[in-house]
Amino acid sequence: MTPLLTYLQFHLVFTIPPILVLGWLAIRRNRARWDRGAASGLVILVFLAVAYTTPWTNAMVPEGVWWYGEGAVLATIWHTPLEEYLFFILQTTLTACWLFQFLEVSDMSLRLPASHRIAGVLAGLGICAAGWVLLGTTATFYLGSILFWAGPILAIQWGFGLTYLLRERRQVLLAVGIPTLYLWVADWIAISLGIWMISDAHTIGIGLAGLPLEEALFFLVANVFVVQGLVLYVWVLDRRGELAAVPTVRRLLNRFIAHSTDG
Repeated sequence: MTPLLTYLQFHLVFTIPPILVLGWLAIRRNRARWDRGAASGLVILVFLAVAYTTPWTNAMVPEGVWWYGEGAVLATIWHTPLEEYLFFILQTTLTACWLFQFLEVSDMSLRLPASHRIAGVLAGLGICAAGWVLLGTTATFYLGSILFWAGPILAIQWGFGLTYLLRERRQVLLAVGIPTLYLWVADWIAISLGIWMISDAHTIGIGLAGLPLEEALFFLVANVFVVQGLVLYVWVLDRRGELAAVPTVRRLLNRFIAHSTDG
């Protein structure tokens, strides 16, 4: 069955318009944060989102975890439609533009207790391990793949700055929550229209108002990656003088400056 909207039309209706509005507001509003730091963080995260998600989605499609409506996509690269790669970029940008409306940096040192870093890494690796176990059953395959995919990134982010993220939890929750709710609705509409379909065999059968739990979890986790990544990035930029005070980092900086001068 041919869906009422193509995947590209879905973007034209649901993802691109809010990005344009939020991007304009981020640039025009005095209270919003839009500077080199924010822009460079967005570019880095877009690159990482595409690079990290591409192998995962191209492993899921051949397994039949999800597929696309007849005539819904323009073309595919590997097993994934062009519009799906575009979604990696647009979701990252949408969530970032929302965060930029109120992004602030707290005055906290980068020198966090080692026990906090270890706890963050172990929590992320625990999620990864749980995903690995769930991959062994057909009904939990999609759920397991999300957790297995998410765990390493969460381990890195939490290992680096779990303490800071907890301090900024209100900002993080607001930045994650609103775009996640919006994308849940958009995803539910897309599934209802037949733009893409989710396998019953590879899901546990629990839904959120008709949206499969796994789909809801994916958008939640992806937005957590974006928000935590940007919050930590601007924190590091704000404290970069502290990095320069660390002997190893200072030596590397001096070598780079000396090499640049010699050149």
